This record gives sequence, C-alpha cells and structure tokens, in this order.
Amino acid sequence: MEARDRNIETWFNRVRSGQVRLPRFQRFEAWDYDNVASLIDSILRELPIGSTLVLEIGEKEPFMTRPLAGAPAPVERCTEHLLDGQQRLTALWRSLHDSYPDVTFFVQLNEPEPDEDGVLPSRLVRVKRWTSKDGRSLPLWADNTVEVYLRGLAPVSLLQPSDVSARRQDWCDEAVKGDLQASRGLENALRDLQDKMKRFNLPMLVLDAGTKAATALDVFVKMNTSAVPLNAFDIIVAQFEARSGKSMHALMIDLREKCPSLESYASPEQIALQTAALRADKTPGQASFFQLDLSSVDATWEEIAAGIKWAVQVLEEEGIYDDQRLPTVTVIPVLAALHRDLPKALDEHGNARGVIRAYLWRSFITSRYENASSTRSLQDYRALRDFLLKKGLRNAAPIFSETEYALPSIEELIDAGWPKRKETLARAILGLSIKAGAFDIADGNQATRERLKNREYHHLFPDSLLRDDGHLHEKERSRALNCVLITMNTNRNISAKEPLKYLAERIDRADLGEAVVRDRLRSHVVPFDELNVGGYAAISSTAERESKIRADYESFLRKRAEMVRGH
Repeated sequence: MEARDRNIETWFNRVRSGQVRLPRFQRFEAWDYDNVASLIDSILRELPIGSTLVLEIGEKEPFMTRPLAGAPAPVERCTEHLLDGQQRLTALWRSLHDSYPDVTFFVQLNEPEPDEDGVLPSRLVRVKRWTSKDGRSLPLWADNTVEVYLRGLAPVSLLQPSDVSARRQDWCDEAVKGDLQASRGLENALRDLQDKMKRFNLPMLVLDAGTKAATALDVFVKMNTSAVPLNAFDIIVAQFEARSGKSMHALMIDLREKCPSLESYASPEQIALQTAALRADKTPGQASFFQLDLSSVDATWEEIAAGIKWAVQVLEEEGIYDDQRLPTVTVIPVLAALHRDLPKALDEHGNARGVIRAYLWRSFITSRYENASSTRSLQDYRALRDFLLKKGLRNAAPIFSETEYALPSIEELIDAGWPKRKETLARAILGLSIKAGAFDIADGNQATRERLKNREYHHLFPDSLLRDDGHLHEKERSRALNCVLITMNTNRNISAKEPLKYLAERIDRADLGEAVVRDRLRSHVVPFDELNVGGYAAISSTAERESKIRADYESFLRKRAEMVRGH
C-alpha cells in the first residue's frame, strides 16, 4: 500500500471522465446535509478531512462498478476503484454542482465573527428547496443573483474546481448591477475561494493493480468497520458481486418491489440471507452467511423472494402487521424457506397450513426462541420440511414438545408484561386479540394494518386507578392482559375512568346497547362481566377501596388469562 497526494481538481477530473468509480457493493449516500456543509467549510479553512482508499485497476476490473451519485456517464476506461471516501467525494461533487434536489449550498462572502468561546461559525449556509404548484423552485430569492448577494452569499457551485470563469464573471456583474470595480473585486474573492478548493489535498492510500480482489475486499472491510460498522449483508454484497458480477443491491430492490410490506417487520437484507441459509440447511446466523453458495442464491432468487412474500402473507392473515406487534422475527425466514416444499394438492396444502399455523403461534407463546434461536429455528425447519416432504411426522419439530415447550400456564399469562416492550409472550397475547378482530370499543372499526398506525396501547383497568388507589407497582399495572389497542380518540375519551363508568358510557352511546359492547370486548378476548366493575369512589375507607380494586383486577386478569389460554 502506498500513500499519495491528490488535489480536489484532479479528483474531479477523474470522476468526470469515469476513471474513478465505485465498486457497486458499496453503500449508497449516507451523509446528511450537516456533514456536507461541514466538509466544505473545513476545506475553505484548510483543515484536514481524512484520506481515501483506492484500488488501481489492471487489465480487468475485479468488481462491478457505478459512477458516483450525480456524476456523468463515464467516457474513459476505469482505472481506479474508490474503496473508501465515497461520502466525501460524493458530497463535494453534488454540492459544488448544485445537484441536490432539495437543498442549495451558499458560502458567506465575509468570514463570520467568532462566538464568545472564540469558535468560528460555519461559513456555509444551506437553503431548503421545494417546488411550487406552478412548477417554480422556491424560495425564489435563492435563484435571484441580486437577492443572494444582498444576503452576503454566493453559490457554492461557483467554487467548483473547473472552468467556471465566464459564469462567475456574469454572476458578479449581475450581483453588483454593472459596477465594474465592485464586480472585479467580488470575482477575485470568489476566485480565491475556488483556488483553495482546487488546490486542497485529499490524500489517498493506493492498493496497486496486482492486489487480489479478496485482499482488497479485506482491506475495505477493515477500514470501514471503525466508524460505521459494516453488517454481514455489506460484506456478502461484496463477495456476491465479486463472484457473480451481478448486483445484490438490485436483488434487494426487486424484493422490496415484490414484497413492500416486508420492511414493516424486519430488514429485507437480513431476512433474505436468513432464508437462503435455511434453504441451504444452515443456521440462519452470520457465520453461515459467509459459507453460502452465492451462485445458488442467485439461481434460486425467485424462489427465495416468493417464499418471503408468502411468509409475510401468512403473518398478515394471522393479524400480525408490523414489528411492533411481531412476537419474534425468527419465524419469517423459517416460513419463507418452507414455501418451496408446500404441497400443491388442496387437502395436503390445507393440512400443511394447519401445521405451519400451529408452529407460528407456538413460536409466539412458548419459550422456544428466547435463546439460541438460530440453532433452534434450523431444527424446527428441518422437521417441518421433512413433514411437508412426507419424510417425517406431523409434530416432530422440537417446538411441538409439550414437555420442553408447554403452553403458558394461567400464572405465566398473568405475569406477561406490557406488549409495547419486546416480550414474546406479551406480544403474543396482544396478537391473539388482533387475530380475534380487535374492534374498537367506541367506533367499532376492526384492526387492520393501516388502522393500527392510529391505535394506542390502553390499560383496561386505568393505570392511574391501579397506581393511586390500588397502590400497585408499574409492573403489576402494565401487563399484557390489561392491554388492548384502541383508537387515540377512544383512549382520550376513556382516560382514567374506572371500567364500570366507561363501559356504561359505551353502552349508552352504542346503537345496539350492551350486546354491541360485549361483542367488541370479546373481539379483544376481554371478559365483559369481570371488567364491568367500579364504584370505588363511593368506598370511604382507603384500605377497603384498595382491597376491592385489587380483588377486581386480579379476578379480571385471571378470567382473561383463561379466555386467552382457551382461544
């Protein structure tokens, strides 16, 4: 490896021609506009901005490539792969060419005064841009030379390290309204800033053309794990493209198009790799990802994508619509991998779906995946696959063992915590209520993916009542069995009212009376009679009131636990 100097003007010339390109396995732009402004400001103040890593290219490119974002189509042969430095060079190219769609960068013509601590504020100003209904770019002043100049600003694009002398002169003449002396002074000031930009050294570490692709990849990974760690997918992308010459990013775009709901549950990249690992009879963990036959992943991609789409469909059919309600993400790749082996005949298919549904809910309500989930999911996958292929018994999967993974007891259901937290059993209890219908107590609308976005976690026995009068700890108050999802309006209307009162109000307002309210509560697997309690304010004795609240609450939890267990 060799260290070399290279100024920004040279960098831009090589980006413009296409001699410098990005390996396609690299992440896309990730910097926000604060990072971009800080970078340009550092250059104008001649502060260091780090170095880059470049792989020189011999006769054949080791990786598939793409130009930097915003750069023109290549016109010359690629001679360098930019392994590290993408964010900096992309930020410079796009800001200096004013190619960001929603922001324009300006430089203050006069250096700002230091603050009370002696720190110089940024010299860069960014202006948010948007398009009006009639197609004009707003704010209008950002495209008006005189208005920009009156604000003490100039477009950063006038500092780009290329021949912009004619455009700069025209801008200066327009800014000062034809005052020749003022225009030449302004032009000189901008030329000085441009020279700083052109001459600024952005050094590079160079791997020569004899470096093997695997070695370059290893250096890339090690250099990119210090600030923002690469995940397994980033590394697999590099290997996939090096071996197949195809873009795994393109496969992920394809997966998102085929299954747009997937991101509601988990990272598509992670699910794709986990599914591929299971299909290859490997644990769906990081160690297995690096052992995958990537050519097989490419060849069977349509099957993998179809399996993932089907897995999401199964979750939706069971009323699990997003990661906030999903008890364990472990099930998604298992279902996706099983899809290829589903029997096509109607009766056999229905039987298989019954087993898969049983597997799904047992994964939610038992402790099977609380530890070592990768190993256990592979064990379950193998047994389920063998059953689908008529090579194994129906309940051979370890998850069906009543000895090791028995259904939760009444006490375990009562102890399950608040489902907004990541507790498997708590989310399973909530999931059962959504599966049962989860009609809103007030407006009667059923829970759907879209409606869940506007539903809130509600304490059936009000939190304040249990806290202030029942003197129960937060863990006792916030239990899965004391929770349902209802609309924001219903939640605000119920507020801290005791159950008897808010149920009476619901009965009065429901067109069909008590029967409607009972049905709506039943749709959440909630017992009406045990919830229809109250009158605590009329109990004068603090101790008696506390005792009554606690007894009613315990009776309610126990009854609902019985209903959930038998559901």
